[in-house]
Amino acid sequence: MIKVAIVYYSKYGHTKLQAEGVQRGAAGVDGVKVELYNADEAIERLDELDSADAIILGTATYMGNISAGLKTFMEEAAKKWFTLAWKDKIAGAFTNSSSFSGDKLNTLFGLVINAMQHGMIYVGLGMFPSANDPEGMNSVDGPGPETHNRVGSFIGPMAASFQVEPGSAPPKGDIETAELYGKRVAEITAQFVRGRQ
Repeated sequence: MIKVAIVYYSKYGHTKLQAEGVQRGAAGVDGVKVELYNADEAIERLDELDSADAIILGTATYMGNISAGLKTFMEEAAKKWFTLAWKDKIAGAFTNSSSFSGDKLNTLFGLVINAMQHGMIYVGLGMFPSANDPEGMNSVDGPGPETHNRVGSFIGPMAASFQVEPGSAPPKGDIETAELYGKRVAEITAQFVRGRQ
Protein backbone atom coordinates (compact mmCIF):
# COMPACT_ATOMS: atom_id res chain seq x y z
CA MET A 1 0.00 0.00 0.00
CA ILE A 2 1.33 3.43 -0.97
CA LYS A 3 0.97 6.08 1.72
CA VAL A 4 0.40 9.77 1.01
CA ALA A 5 0.41 12.19 3.94
CA ILE A 6 -1.14 15.65 3.70
CA VAL A 7 -0.18 18.21 6.34
CA TYR A 8 -2.03 21.52 6.31
CA TYR A 9 -2.69 24.62 8.36
CA SER A 10 -6.00 26.43 8.00
CA LYS A 11 -7.05 29.27 10.31
CA TYR A 12 -10.50 29.94 8.82
CA GLY A 13 -11.28 26.69 6.99
CA HIS A 14 -10.60 27.59 3.34
CA THR A 15 -7.27 25.74 3.16
CA LYS A 16 -8.81 22.77 4.97
CA LEU A 17 -11.32 22.45 2.12
CA GLN A 18 -8.45 22.59 -0.36
CA ALA A 19 -6.58 19.91 1.66
CA GLU A 20 -9.66 17.69 1.61
CA GLY A 21 -9.76 18.10 -2.18
CA VAL A 22 -6.13 16.97 -2.43
CA GLN A 23 -7.04 14.04 -0.15
CA ARG A 24 -9.97 12.97 -2.35
CA GLY A 25 -7.84 13.10 -5.48
CA ALA A 26 -5.02 11.05 -3.97
CA ALA A 27 -7.40 8.54 -2.38
CA GLY A 28 -8.96 7.90 -5.80
CA VAL A 29 -5.76 6.23 -7.02
CA ASP A 30 -5.77 2.43 -6.61
CA GLY A 31 -3.54 1.14 -3.84
CA VAL A 32 -3.09 4.54 -2.18
CA LYS A 33 -3.87 5.24 1.46
CA VAL A 34 -4.10 8.91 2.46
CA GLU A 35 -3.60 10.39 5.91
CA LEU A 36 -4.75 13.96 6.49
CA TYR A 37 -3.16 15.85 9.40
CA ASN A 38 -3.60 19.41 10.54
CA ALA A 39 -0.26 20.96 11.49
CA ASP A 40 -0.73 20.41 15.24
CA GLU A 41 -1.60 16.73 14.75
CA ALA A 42 1.39 16.30 12.46
CA ILE A 43 3.73 17.72 15.10
CA GLU A 44 2.34 15.29 17.70
CA ARG A 45 2.61 12.35 15.27
CA LEU A 46 5.75 13.43 13.42
CA ASP A 47 7.32 9.97 13.34
CA GLU A 48 4.30 8.61 11.42
CA LEU A 49 5.37 10.71 8.44
CA ASP A 50 8.57 8.66 8.15
CA SER A 51 6.52 5.81 6.67
CA ALA A 52 4.83 8.02 4.05
CA ASP A 53 5.89 7.68 0.43
CA ALA A 54 4.74 11.25 -0.27
CA ILE A 55 4.19 14.31 1.90
CA ILE A 56 2.09 17.21 0.61
CA LEU A 57 2.08 20.47 2.57
CA GLY A 58 -0.69 23.05 2.41
CA THR A 59 -1.16 26.44 3.99
CA ALA A 60 -2.97 29.68 3.63
CA THR A 61 -0.74 32.50 2.47
CA TYR A 62 -0.60 35.16 5.18
CA MET A 63 1.05 38.47 4.34
CA GLY A 64 2.71 36.87 1.32
CA ASN A 65 4.24 33.96 3.16
CA ILE A 66 3.80 30.57 4.85
CA SER A 67 1.41 30.76 7.81
CA ALA A 68 2.87 30.58 11.29
CA GLY A 69 0.97 27.34 11.95
CA LEU A 70 2.62 25.44 9.11
CA LYS A 71 5.97 27.12 9.75
CA THR A 72 5.86 25.74 13.30
CA PHE A 73 5.36 22.25 11.85
CA MET A 74 8.24 22.77 9.40
CA GLU A 75 10.55 23.87 12.20
CA GLU A 76 9.60 20.83 14.31
CA ALA A 77 10.19 18.62 11.27
CA ALA A 78 13.73 19.99 10.96
CA LYS A 79 14.78 17.16 13.29
CA LYS A 80 14.02 14.83 10.34
CA TRP A 81 16.54 16.78 8.27
CA PHE A 82 19.41 15.72 10.55
CA THR A 83 18.87 12.07 9.61
CA LEU A 84 17.53 12.68 6.08
CA ALA A 85 14.48 10.66 7.14
CA TRP A 86 12.41 12.11 4.29
CA LYS A 87 15.05 11.91 1.56
CA ASP A 88 13.66 10.66 -1.78
CA LYS A 89 10.04 10.93 -0.67
CA ILE A 90 7.72 12.62 -3.14
CA ALA A 91 6.71 16.15 -2.13
CA GLY A 92 4.01 18.59 -3.13
CA ALA A 93 2.41 21.81 -1.91
CA PHE A 94 -0.68 23.98 -2.25
CA THR A 95 -1.90 27.31 -0.91
CA ASN A 96 -4.90 29.63 -0.65
CA SER A 97 -5.20 33.36 -0.10
CA SER A 98 -7.87 36.03 -0.15
CA SER A 99 -6.97 37.36 -3.60
CA PHE A 100 -5.86 36.11 -6.99
CA SER A 101 -2.22 36.79 -6.15
CA GLY A 102 -1.67 37.50 -2.48
CA ASP A 103 1.95 36.67 -3.27
CA LYS A 104 1.09 32.97 -3.11
CA LEU A 105 4.08 32.16 -5.32
CA ASN A 106 6.37 33.16 -2.47
CA THR A 107 4.60 30.70 -0.17
CA LEU A 108 4.99 27.85 -2.64
CA PHE A 109 8.65 28.71 -3.21
CA GLY A 110 9.17 28.39 0.54
CA LEU A 111 7.49 24.98 0.55
CA VAL A 112 9.56 23.80 -2.43
CA ILE A 113 12.75 24.91 -0.68
CA ASN A 114 11.65 23.02 2.44
CA ALA A 115 11.19 19.88 0.32
CA MET A 116 14.61 20.37 -1.29
CA GLN A 117 16.23 20.80 2.14
CA HIS A 118 14.84 17.40 3.09
CA GLY A 119 16.11 15.85 -0.17
CA MET A 120 12.58 15.22 -1.42
CA ILE A 121 11.37 15.04 -5.03
CA TYR A 122 8.86 17.82 -5.74
CA VAL A 123 5.86 17.43 -8.07
CA GLY A 124 4.35 20.47 -9.79
CA LEU A 125 0.78 20.93 -10.95
CA GLY A 126 1.29 19.72 -14.54
CA MET A 127 -1.75 21.60 -15.83
CA PHE A 128 -2.25 24.48 -18.24
CA PRO A 129 -3.95 27.65 -17.02
CA SER A 130 -7.72 27.52 -17.53
CA ALA A 131 -7.31 23.83 -18.33
CA ASN A 132 -11.00 22.94 -18.61
CA ASP A 133 -11.99 26.27 -20.23
CA PRO A 134 -9.25 27.49 -22.59
CA GLU A 135 -11.60 30.14 -24.01
CA GLY A 136 -11.64 31.76 -20.57
CA MET A 137 -8.17 33.05 -21.37
CA ASN A 138 -9.59 35.13 -24.26
CA SER A 139 -11.49 37.57 -22.06
CA VAL A 140 -10.41 40.54 -20.01
CA ASP A 141 -12.43 39.00 -17.16
CA GLY A 142 -10.28 35.88 -17.36
CA PRO A 143 -11.25 32.38 -16.24
CA GLY A 144 -14.27 31.97 -13.99
CA PRO A 145 -14.63 30.26 -10.61
CA GLU A 146 -15.34 26.82 -12.12
CA THR A 147 -12.08 26.85 -14.04
CA HIS A 148 -9.20 24.50 -13.24
CA ASN A 149 -5.94 26.33 -12.54
CA ARG A 150 -7.65 29.68 -13.02
CA VAL A 151 -4.73 31.51 -11.39
CA GLY A 152 -2.26 29.96 -13.85
CA SER A 153 0.13 28.28 -11.42
CA PHE A 154 2.54 25.52 -12.39
CA ILE A 155 4.33 24.97 -9.07
CA GLY A 156 1.19 23.79 -7.23
CA PRO A 157 -2.50 24.60 -6.74
CA MET A 158 -3.31 28.17 -5.81
CA ALA A 159 -6.82 28.94 -4.58
CA ALA A 160 -8.41 32.36 -4.14
CA SER A 161 -11.15 32.72 -1.54
CA PHE A 162 -11.42 36.51 -1.26
CA GLN A 163 -13.52 37.47 1.81
CA VAL A 164 -16.05 34.68 1.22
CA GLU A 165 -16.92 32.19 3.96
CA PRO A 166 -15.61 28.59 3.72
CA GLY A 167 -18.06 26.39 1.89
CA SER A 168 -18.68 29.03 -0.73
CA ALA A 169 -14.95 29.54 -1.19
CA PRO A 170 -12.59 28.34 -2.49
CA PRO A 171 -14.76 27.92 -5.58
CA LYS A 172 -15.48 24.69 -7.41
CA GLY A 173 -12.66 25.10 -9.93
CA ASP A 174 -10.02 25.64 -7.24
CA ILE A 175 -11.21 22.60 -5.26
CA GLU A 176 -11.24 20.44 -8.41
CA THR A 177 -7.72 21.67 -9.19
CA ALA A 178 -6.68 20.48 -5.72
CA GLU A 179 -8.30 17.08 -6.39
CA LEU A 180 -6.48 16.72 -9.71
CA TYR A 181 -3.22 17.64 -8.01
CA GLY A 182 -3.74 15.05 -5.28
CA LYS A 183 -4.36 12.46 -7.99
CA ARG A 184 -1.21 13.52 -9.87
CA VAL A 185 1.01 13.33 -6.80
CA ALA A 186 -0.43 9.92 -5.86
CA GLU A 187 0.04 8.56 -9.41
CA ILE A 188 3.63 9.80 -9.57
CA THR A 189 4.30 8.37 -6.12
CA ALA A 190 2.91 5.00 -7.27
CA GLN A 191 5.20 5.10 -10.32
CA PHE A 192 8.15 5.94 -8.13
CA VAL A 193 7.42 3.13 -5.66
CA ARG A 194 6.36 0.45 -8.14
CA GLY A 195 8.14 1.57 -11.29
CA ARG A 196 6.51 2.54 -14.56
CA GLN A 197 4.51 -0.21 -16.19
